[in-house]
Amino acid sequence: MAENAASPVDEQLEEFRAQMIALIPSLRAFARGLCRDRDLADDLAQEAMMRAWAARNSFTLGTNFRAWMFMIVRNQFYTSKRKSARLASWDPEAAERLLVQPPNQEMHFNLLDLDKALNQLPVQQREMLLLVAGAGMSYEEASDVAGCSLGTVKSRLARGRAALMRLIEGEDPSEQPTPSVSGGNVDGRANNPH
Repeated sequence: MAENAASPVDEQLEEFRAQMIALIPSLRAFARGLCRDRDLADDLAQEAMMRAWAARNSFTLGTNFRAWMFMIVRNQFYTSKRKSARLASWDPEAAERLLVQPPNQEMHFNLLDLDKALNQLPVQQREMLLLVAGAGMSYEEASDVAGCSLGTVKSRLARGRAALMRLIEGEDPSEQPTPSVSGGNVDGRANNPH
């Protein structure tokens, strides 16, 4: 008597497939934030999914699938970045001037300013902002993906947010606010208990 029920292996394979498909938009968004280029980001996300599928037997059930997938995207990004360092570079600014139609809405200007500011951040700070603010990961998940401590995640995120704010406001991101030497607060006001 043959049973029509799927085997546990088939069920695990289908669950793996379903989780991967559900993550595609988040993986593509994260890849776009890292690559700064839509086509390269789509290639990166696709390559990462192919690598994950090939390594599906190494995934431990019950662990954080989302963090595992984001780590594959991140590792694939750094691998491709190392490989591309040996290739001739293309001038993206010249291409933007020639190929991009000027935006006609203010919101689009704001997004371009944000994108430009994000692109000026160090890769590690940009990565943390994209993982936590962009992909909605918790600090713990971002820590797992980046392979660093929770304190490092918080530090990179705080420095990234501060530098991003300075960049958007047109200030030099390397300048840090300095406390007043007159005994006042950071903003220059005197300490007054009343």
